[in-house]
Amino acid sequence: MKRRAWAVTALLAGFLGACTLGPNFREPDAPRVPAANPYTPEPMAAQTASAPGPGGAAQRFVPGDDIPAQWWSLFHSEPLDRLIRSALCNSPTLASAQAALRQAQESYRAEAGSLLFPAVSGLGSATRERGSFGTSEPSVFNLYNASVNVSYNVDAFGATRRDLEAVWATVDYQRFQLEAAYLALTANVVTSAIQEASLRAQLQTTSEVLALQEKSLAVIEKQAALGAVARPAVLAQRTQVAQTRATLPALEKALAQTHHQLAVYAGRFPSEPGLPEFQLESLQLPQELPLSLPSSLVRQRPDIRANEALWHEASARIGVATASLFPQLNLSGSLGFQAFEIGNLLSSSARIWSIGAALSIPIFNGGALQARRRGAIAAYEQAGEQYRATVLAAFQNVADVLRALDTDAAALRAQADAEAAARESLELVSRQYEVGASSYLALLDAQRTHQQSRLSLVQAEAARYADTAALFQALGGGWWNRADLDGKADRAAQN
Repeated sequence: MKRRAWAVTALLAGFLGACTLGPNFREPDAPRVPAANPYTPEPMAAQTASAPGPGGAAQRFVPGDDIPAQWWSLFHSEPLDRLIRSALCNSPTLASAQAALRQAQESYRAEAGSLLFPAVSGLGSATRERGSFGTSEPSVFNLYNASVNVSYNVDAFGATRRDLEAVWATVDYQRFQLEAAYLALTANVVTSAIQEASLRAQLQTTSEVLALQEKSLAVIEKQAALGAVARPAVLAQRTQVAQTRATLPALEKALAQTHHQLAVYAGRFPSEPGLPEFQLESLQLPQELPLSLPSSLVRQRPDIRANEALWHEASARIGVATASLFPQLNLSGSLGFQAFEIGNLLSSSARIWSIGAALSIPIFNGGALQARRRGAIAAYEQAGEQYRATVLAAFQNVADVLRALDTDAAALRAQADAEAAARESLELVSRQYEVGASSYLALLDAQRTHQQSRLSLVQAEAARYADTAALFQALGGGWWNRADLDGKADRAAQN
């Protein structure tokens, strides 16, 4: 009879367990965008403009090309590679994201262990009681008990499976949050290194221009002493020198702050020595740039995948809320011994057992269960709209970077031409001024123009490096090509 009861119960549980309520989440479709120009209103040129100088090479777009995991190595800077390796090992932000992923994985294992398997517990007790049996007088006695109890909630309508599905979606979310932190850290190190190199070049250029202006001031002051130059000309040159000198502290402050930020990205204190100093000349501009297809972009961006995981979790919560509307079945049983004397506890006459099933049916709850299900559906719709908003923002991000690559390359070319013209003009005016064929005001204007053109050229060169790093970041950073992805084993086990 006991075996028959267990067989019927197991058959019923298996039949009911085949039913899983709620929507089955599937991977969102790739966005529908024009194939010819998926990111920008007008088709992009096959390559950017070129300009003289090491940072002026033309960059060619390669549609569908994959991104290496260590994309920053394309800049061919050994100090940059070392700094990023240090940052990946020592960054507290990355370590925090890794710990959050481990916590989510352990939470899934704990939830799976408590829901998928029967709860088995051992009980041992010894009590002293007073009671009566039938018509006899009350008596005081000892009662000893040792038993094993088993309890199992039958997943009749898929509540357990949907709950575990939702918990695993949070693991996916934390995994992609980790990838987002990894991408942000590496991109921040690269862009900060470029910024430091740009500021260092601007500081050097400004110092050189200041030195030239001070030499001109010394010459003009001698001419003024001899009466060859009027006093206003001396004052004008002093003003120019003072204005140029006033720009140095701001550049020095920005350079120091950028250097400090690089130290923090690397997990170091700003006072620690050994941090490399970057120069624009030490970086090589990548000449081939990958351009991911739209269907690949939505699978590569960690922020999109993280929002997809939240959408998946919300979908599973609908199943949990739906299953709560239906009956819940719990199976229980116990096997053990019970005796009045501890010496008889393990005897055959002291053996006890029980087996039972409990069915809980929701009848009236004031509409709470239905409201929870409607709320879960609303949360699912909200997560879907957040996912779509993230996809739109990602495409905007790529479009902005592509436009910046195109326009900044053209700007660098124009700025290189402007600097060459300004340098030639300054040389000509300087020679004319030495022989008295040009006025001092013309020389002052030529100096000012050349100073601004040199600074603008440095900034334009740095912008191209920063745009390139921004493109790799906008396309996802190549994390899927890393061999040490966290969670691969967990994903395989879960599947």
